[in-house]
Amino acid sequence: MTDRRNSSRRSQAWFGAQGRSGMLYRSWMRNQGFGHEVFDGRPVIGIATSASELAPCNAHLTRVAEAVKRGVWQAGGLPLQFPTMATGETLMRPTAMLYRNLMAMEVEELIRANPLDGVVLLSGCDKTTPAMLMGAASVDLPAVMVTGGPMLNGKYRGQDVGSGTHVWKFEEDLKTGRMTEEECFFAEGCMARSDGHCMTMGTASTMACVAEALGMQLQGSAAWPAVDSRRTETAQAAGRRIVDMVEEELRPSRILTREAFENAIRVNAAIGGSTNAVIHLTALAGRVGVELGLDDFDRLVREVPTLVNLMPSGTYLMEDFCYAGGLPAVMAELLGGGLLHGGPVTVTGRTVAENTAPAERVDSDVITPLDAPFQPAGTGIAVLRGNLCPDGAVIKQSAASPHLLTHRGPARVFDSPEAYHAVADDPGLDVDENTVIVIRNAGPKGYPGMPEVSNVPLPAKLLKAGITDMVRVCDGRMSGTGYGTVVLHVTPEAAVGGPLALVRDGDPVVLDVPGRALRLDVDDAELARRRQEWTPPAERYMSGYTWLYTQHVEQADRGADFGFLRGGRGHEVPRDSH
Repeated sequence: MTDRRNSSRRSQAWFGAQGRSGMLYRSWMRNQGFGHEVFDGRPVIGIATSASELAPCNAHLTRVAEAVKRGVWQAGGLPLQFPTMATGETLMRPTAMLYRNLMAMEVEELIRANPLDGVVLLSGCDKTTPAMLMGAASVDLPAVMVTGGPMLNGKYRGQDVGSGTHVWKFEEDLKTGRMTEEECFFAEGCMARSDGHCMTMGTASTMACVAEALGMQLQGSAAWPAVDSRRTETAQAAGRRIVDMVEEELRPSRILTREAFENAIRVNAAIGGSTNAVIHLTALAGRVGVELGLDDFDRLVREVPTLVNLMPSGTYLMEDFCYAGGLPAVMAELLGGGLLHGGPVTVTGRTVAENTAPAERVDSDVITPLDAPFQPAGTGIAVLRGNLCPDGAVIKQSAASPHLLTHRGPARVFDSPEAYHAVADDPGLDVDENTVIVIRNAGPKGYPGMPEVSNVPLPAKLLKAGITDMVRVCDGRMSGTGYGTVVLHVTPEAAVGGPLALVRDGDPVVLDVPGRALRLDVDDAELARRRQEWTPPAERYMSGYTWLYTQHVEQADRGADFGFLRGGRGHEVPRDSH
């Protein structure tokens, strides 16, 4: 084993200190049973874990942390586990997205304030992964991500069912009488039958793959199921690897380059990933000073086909994806077609091309080849512009209905998601299949937190008539497990005076995805008159974190981060108060 003792390590400002200060730091740590020899200058590795029973996707991460510790000890480091908050979308209200920035702040400050030389980030649910990456990037100490892995495939009456995706399907079946309440209650337990995050290509799976595509996670590790022994093998390997990364001074700033972000954007298109990746990647890029705009998400994916046949866009689930070759197989296909940069360095110390060289595509129905893709090039996320979204909006084409990608229809406007839900089952609701449902005041400031409410269920009377999709437009987000022809992230949001605030019932809304346009067919003079009549909503929060959030959150096109958190703040050792 290489002797990794180094008196100049960051952690030695604590554990190598002389006199009273050093005695205090070492002696209090020794109440946990550590011998004096572990403070000899070896790398001190933090294990940041978002394990929490309030975040079901993250509840098992304590066991994953034990595997990381084994790896750190094997490599000659000192592992120290610490908790972070867990932002689980399944339980948190009004939305976990409200707390992503708070979690990122906590992760950043915990890393900086403690005697750490490197950190392993353990995440699960969809907001925990970007929050940890954002926090670690701002400190810029060596870091490696270990996501907790997806659940096993759901099983219901002989069929595979996907977490999240089948929630929407079962709700439709319940409303139309195709499923009883007792059957629905039973089906709930069939969707989530093991530890792990959503096993569809929802945001949790998407961000795990994105972390791997960025080079911040060991290759192949995004897809191993949470309960597969190779998930803990991967965690142990990450524990060994972070010790080497400290020695090599391999920091996020060397990994999170412009080319790495371009790779992540193209990978997201190829896997049929979530639109939420746009928000999170933009925010992360802002932390490391990489210029990344909405138009990059459109331009970079026009040549990229959807290769992965997973729900909600396709048929299969993450367990199948894993056994079919996982993300390395997808990246190898893209590299072979000249659609990825092979040169960016990753947490392995090797390049993207070197990592993917041994990859093998085992099942061509789950991971299709580049020359016979699941969906053709240009079916990924599209960025729309127009007088209804001057700063942009997005739509996931692979999850939309092709016949609705070009559509003109009258608006039916609701000032909140709750206002829509209150009347959605009313048989007298004045809508038909051509109506464009507009939901506003669901953006970062307006809700607050930009919840996953945009893909509201169709009105019950249309579901019963056999209508399965209609155009919906919203300044909020959509769960990555969701589907439908839904325009999201309309920016600026209604609450800050965006044009969505000016829409009225009956206004013609024109959606032209091939032309990348979303517009309101109302003349400029009328819109100007309405703007004169518009008044901003009253401030609802005068103190606390939610006040801080609403005062400082940026719009969706900038990642909904706090403006004061853009850029890095480094890892300077705090002053010693002892």
